Amino acid sequence: MVENQVDVAAQRQGVVTQILAEVGTRVRQGQLLAKLDDRQLTADLEAARAKTASIEADLNNWKAEAKVLESDYQRAKKMWEAKVIPEEQFEHVRYKAEADQWDVKRVEQLLINARDSQQSLELELGKTQITAPFDGIVARRYIRVGQTVTPGERLVWVTATGPLRVRFTLPSRFVNQIKIGQAVSIKVADASPTAAHSARIVQVSPIVDPASGTIEVLAEITGTVQDLRPGMQADVHLPMHP
Repeated sequence: MVENQVDVAAQRQGVVTQILAEVGTRVRQGQLLAKLDDRQLTADLEAARAKTASIEADLNNWKAEAKVLESDYQRAKKMWEAKVIPEEQFEHVRYKAEADQWDVKRVEQLLINARDSQQSLELELGKTQITAPFDGIVARRYIRVGQTVTPGERLVWVTATGPLRVRFTLPSRFVNQIKIGQAVSIKVADASPTAAHSARIVQVSPIVDPASGTIEVLAEITGTVQDLRPGMQADVHLPMHP
């Protein structure tokens, strides 16, 4: 076995338009494996971006006007305090400046909403790109071009090629004899029946399974192995202690 093995599933409904990695293809994390039809989402996203840009420009205009009105207000305040203009004229300038500040806040909220909508569409568009979750190999493909998939549906199976690990059980009497880091020998009949591969214990279950009276152990094969594949059945040989 290997640590990373996963069925990559669809995150949204759509039609498969491209398959870019067939069974046996070695892939890197983030590499594109398949694509769903994204034409409508792309059009919606472009419209959302245009709306966001328009609101941003509108907000800049409101802010510029607010600065002018704030300047008018400060000047009117000084003139009113100096008894140069009547209170009614001063109040008119003050109300206008305050009203403009509320318009700025209103457009700022519109911009926040527009950016949220744009981000949501960007996330949805990203879901049309099916990518590899880690370095590995495409072990199985479940889809074909033109197929409509639904959220959660399996698309491809990606498996890492290393490090190779073997999970096995031992009788509970070995609980005090097996240690992390201990060397063991692995033989795989489907590969080279007579060849032994070196491995080391990387994990030992802290509990005994009461149903079987066994402990679970995980060993990782060391060195380069060309003849082993994830999923093969293996025999584990422990060193004998006197």
